[in-house]
Amino acid sequence: VQLQESGPGLVKPSQTLSLTCTVSGGSITTNYYFWSWIRQPPGKGLEWIGYIAYSGNAYYSPSFKSRTSISRDNAKNTLYLQMNSLKLDDTAVYYCYAKAPWSRAYWGQGTQVTVSS
Repeated sequence: VQLQESGPGLVKPSQTLSLTCTVSGGSITTNYYFWSWIRQPPGKGLEWIGYIAYSGNAYYSPSFKSRTSISRDNAKNTLYLQMNSLKLDDTAVYYCYAKAPWSRAYWGQGTQVTVSS
């Protein structure tokens, strides 16, 4: 499974971030796979944002739930992250991540998002 993130790179404060994760080598509807968005701010550890399950149900970290949406397009085999009301400390590398209980973890290469006016 290969994951490829893409996004705008630079976003202004208070705007909405939209990221795409294009998946190849496997279907996003494959049973028991969970597809997460994770980020890493500069100088900090990894932060789990949320995931969308193989079933299509989405779950979010309480830290992001109020302003985040994860969705998918099965026909395009693509995942999406939308995060509203961006702040300066949303600056981070954003990763797409996939795993089933029995599988290895799959990571995208990450996409840098900088929030700046």
